[in-house]
Amino acid sequence: MKKQLFLLGFALCTMTMVAQTEKNESWYFKLGGSYFMQTAATEFPVVSGQLPNTDVYAANGTTLLSRETNHGSFGEGFRTGLTAGYRVSSRLGFELGLNYFKSSNKTMVETVNRLVAPGPVFATGKAQGKITAFDLAPAVVLFLGESNGFEPYTKVGVIVPVHGDLTIETNRVYTTPAGTVNSYTKEKVLPNPTVGFMAVVGTSYKLGKNISVYGELEYRNFTVHGKSKETKAYTENGVDKLTVPTSFRPDASYSVNHVNYVEQINSTSNNRTTNSAGFDNTKASDDISSYVGISGLGLTLGLKYSL
Repeated sequence: MKKQLFLLGFALCTMTMVAQTEKNESWYFKLGGSYFMQTAATEFPVVSGQLPNTDVYAANGTTLLSRETNHGSFGEGFRTGLTAGYRVSSRLGFELGLNYFKSSNKTMVETVNRLVAPGPVFATGKAQGKITAFDLAPAVVLFLGESNGFEPYTKVGVIVPVHGDLTIETNRVYTTPAGTVNSYTKEKVLPNPTVGFMAVVGTSYKLGKNISVYGELEYRNFTVHGKSKETKAYTENGVDKLTVPTSFRPDASYSVNHVNYVEQINSTSNNRTTNSAGFDNTKASDDISSYVGISGLGLTLGLKYSL
């Protein structure tokens, strides 16, 4: 982080000195779409008490045949954005982008043929997560000069998410002597405020007096800590069972469907493990806050209109 701040400060100083030499003030607007590949994959957090593994069991449901830890970044996905820019001089500019990002689905937990109850009852299922978010992205731009219609530039800035969530959808099939039961769970995790970093190299190409096309290669990196989680839906064979105890989900209390994430759980927390005597199932349960990474390398293509 210190290195990133140093580079940002150095770029600001350099561009400020350049800006003092010539003036070419103007406004411009950009509309673009991006695709990002994930970088810096990390281990996913625990999902409803399940470790972020892919576990495969033998026919008896108890012998573990294989286990693989699930890694990834929610930085992979598509983004659309609208950017307003102000060119202070022929070399220096400032931009403010408003972006909508939707990540690709990522498998966080997967289980194959695990014995979960006498009978016998076996469970096979997968929990997948995806992030959707709106963010603001202020940045400083250094224009490198125009040649034959092309004008390369670099920019550095920050990413400030203003709205979004992590949606986790879990589908399980329970195999019993009487048949199969298909369950579906949808959970939404709301984030704590955070700030990320971005660095961009790009170029524009003039199509006319005011219209240009542009392309950018962007690296961005930030992490998001969970603030709270709510179970939005739970069904068995398509029937709503969100607040109804079942043999596959015996506890359907408020505390199961609502979670507050905290830095530490102790004897005063509303947590079954650390405070079993004082646990209140009519209130949201407390759990340790986890985080997910949203780092990626993306290509943006779009149109630019200059006033």
